[in-house]
Amino acid sequence: MSSLLSELVTPEMTRAFYIVIIFFVALYILSIVWTARDAYLRGANPIFWGIIAIIPLLGVIAYCMLRPPLYLADREEQNLDVTLRERQLAQYGECPRCGYPVEKNFIVCPHCQTRLRNVCHTCGHALEPGWTVCPYCCTKVNR
Repeated sequence: MSSLLSELVTPEMTRAFYIVIIFFVALYILSIVWTARDAYLRGANPIFWGIIAIIPLLGVIAYCMLRPPLYLADREEQNLDVTLRERQLAQYGECPRCGYPVEKNFIVCPHCQTRLRNVCHTCGHALEPGWTVCPYCCTKVNR
């Protein structure tokens, strides 16, 4: 049995075994570094997740299951997009009677025909309900 074992354990086999071991150790270290770096980029605690990643295989799997879904840069871009859309929606209002979305310069609601603004009889501009004079032509507003 020992002669068979000595024939199998050649210097080439030993060298291949060491290369495989070094490969797995490097992969293990890289998985810890990747976990900590990815946690940092996603806004999670990189030290905590780096310590968790020390647990072979289970730590990295746990991080992949529990990590934040977005990178910080993506989250900031998404917040900017939401802010931009809110500003675009601010150009619109809604009808006080039916709630239908209307533009700021609509005079009547296209859905329920409720009068939203007065119209200046001289220049034809839309006027806000509280205005007593047309700011475009200085005409008094008749209520």
